[in-house]
Amino acid sequence: MKDRKKDKPKESEFKKFVKKRAPIYLAVAALIVVFVIPELTKKDLQSYFPENLAVEEHEALDLLMKYSGSDGGGLSLMEAVSGKISKEYPNENIYDNKKTSVDVMVSRTDAGPYQVLLDFESYKGKMSYSWDIDVNTGEIKANNPKSKHAVDLVNFYD
Repeated sequence: MKDRKKDKPKESEFKKFVKKRAPIYLAVAALIVVFVIPELTKKDLQSYFPENLAVEEHEALDLLMKYSGSDGGGLSLMEAVSGKISKEYPNENIYDNKKTSVDVMVSRTDAGPYQVLLDFESYKGKMSYSWDIDVNTGEIKANNPKSKHAVDLVNFYD
């Protein structure tokens, strides 16, 4: 009888501790997978911006998207464009839709201003924005009515 006790390996305290609490660990892991991970991987307009831009092009795009009017307060241009897209697609995260594409191009001709083109396309249609931005002065010029509306919204936002 003493031989049987010696042959049977003794269960460690750590294993007992983990076995008792396994359902709690499983529940916490499930909550993280269900609630936290989708929030961390949620797409937005900025997640579509290209990362392989030159330093100057990246600065021009940042300056444009962070533009918040002549007084520097209130709504940013990024929020204005995102708001317009959200208004067109209420009650859905359109950026997770497979038919959604966002193309952002930043270019410069000679020593002139940078031109930023933002094309948003989804199942309802296409929205195109185009701006010229002088990075030295911070001056922004809209090149089409949608872009002008977004700049005006930022400039006159209370």
